Amino acid sequence: MSSNDTQGLTIEQLGIRIANTVERWMPSPFLFAILLTYIVFFAALLLGELGIIEQAEGGTAGPLGLIEHWFDGFWDFLAFAMQMTVILMTGFALAYHPKANAILVRLAHIPSTPPQAVVLVAVFSMAIAWIHWGFSLILGAIFAREMGKVAHKKGIDVHYPLLAVSGYMGLGLTWHWGLSGSGPLLLTDSGSVGDGTVFDMLPNDGIPITETIAHGYGITLTILSIIFASLVLYAITPSGKQARDITEYIPESELFSQEADGGEEDGREESKAKTPAERIDNSLILGGIIGITGFTYVFYMLITDGLGAWDLNVVNFGFLMAGLLIWTNPSAYREKFGEAATAAAGIILLFPFFAGIQGIMSGSGLATYIAEVLIDASTAETFPVIAWLVAAITNAFIPSGGGQWLVLGPPLMEAAEGLGVEFGHAAMAYAVGDAHTNLVNPFWAIPLLAITRIKAREMFGYAIVMLIALTPFLAVMLYLLPYEALALF
Repeated sequence: MSSNDTQGLTIEQLGIRIANTVERWMPSPFLFAILLTYIVFFAALLLGELGIIEQAEGGTAGPLGLIEHWFDGFWDFLAFAMQMTVILMTGFALAYHPKANAILVRLAHIPSTPPQAVVLVAVFSMAIAWIHWGFSLILGAIFAREMGKVAHKKGIDVHYPLLAVSGYMGLGLTWHWGLSGSGPLLLTDSGSVGDGTVFDMLPNDGIPITETIAHGYGITLTILSIIFASLVLYAITPSGKQARDITEYIPESELFSQEADGGEEDGREESKAKTPAERIDNSLILGGIIGITGFTYVFYMLITDGLGAWDLNVVNFGFLMAGLLIWTNPSAYREKFGEAATAAAGIILLFPFFAGIQGIMSGSGLATYIAEVLIDASTAETFPVIAWLVAAITNAFIPSGGGQWLVLGPPLMEAAEGLGVEFGHAAMAYAVGDAHTNLVNPFWAIPLLAITRIKAREMFGYAIVMLIALTPFLAVMLYLLPYEALALF
């Protein structure tokens, strides 16, 4: 056995052991939300009894007061939960259009070696995630599967579990730095940051994406991270006997049966419906006109108001209209949204609990206390690294970037204010920590596991390798990369 084979086997065995342990002991994300509620409740109760933190003015002291804060906060972020749901569902609907699949098949024929196949899937996933995380979540998984199929046909010995990791890299690295990143986009509306002292610090019109997503700092960090991650993936790609073909996970007869049947239907045959009601439901004209109208208006807002118009509502409206424009058939588009509803169930259930946790933290004074601890532990130079680490650790409990923002946003922004760190700089550092540790959190990988037919323990070994490799790189980038010097606007 060669040294390369030994290295690949060691990485794989270590990864499988870690992933098996996680799979056996890690509770569901919903249970984590419940556990975190208890942790925050008792932490606030203890610190309050010790006099370290103070209840909000006019609030009830003791356990009853904390329960009141929990209840008051529980439904504060219904609009935000709906925004996150729509992001996921519009991405799902776009990714499953047959034309999108046809493009992926053509791209899958480009690579001629295993490392090229792995890197192409990863670069595609990371680039698309910067545009729309919901789109990348589904499309990255589909591309990994299609690449595995094409590689099997061409006789390329590509390791299918690593292809799955590549398809997940968008959610594991770049999504929160991009156009649908929940934390930076919530800053565009100062009323969405959450209750607490940070609310009064932000300008009335919030922080535009020119100071976060479209800032040279975020763009530079994204490009450099994609390059570095691609180099690591290229280096660790096994080949030969170490590579496991897609047919070890999905039967060959099942893989290629869709091609024999003509592929997935796009629902346009429903336009032949006989009744007037069915003709209206499947009207290509009605769907196309409203899609063009909505999509055109998004361009109009961006032309007249510039990038300052880009917020979560514009993101969702634009992709909702784009989906209708691509599908054209309203009935087929509605059916795809029905299929996406299952994937959005976690957001709908978990976000009220995250909002309740944020209510306890703000009302009890715990958020302010955390901000003070961060300030004491940081300098203006080290704060981005500290914010990254705090977000990374919290991601183990709150697997949603938006949900994390409800809890961490106010204290992080308050700490940034105290240290003289730009709000946009702090938000992007937080976003890096949240996205990076998705590589060890199976919550968002559930759709990918279903599409690729990979088990968590079979892919998360390599995901952990990527996490470890990226950690020193991101730490150095966050410490050394200048924010103000990279401003574009």
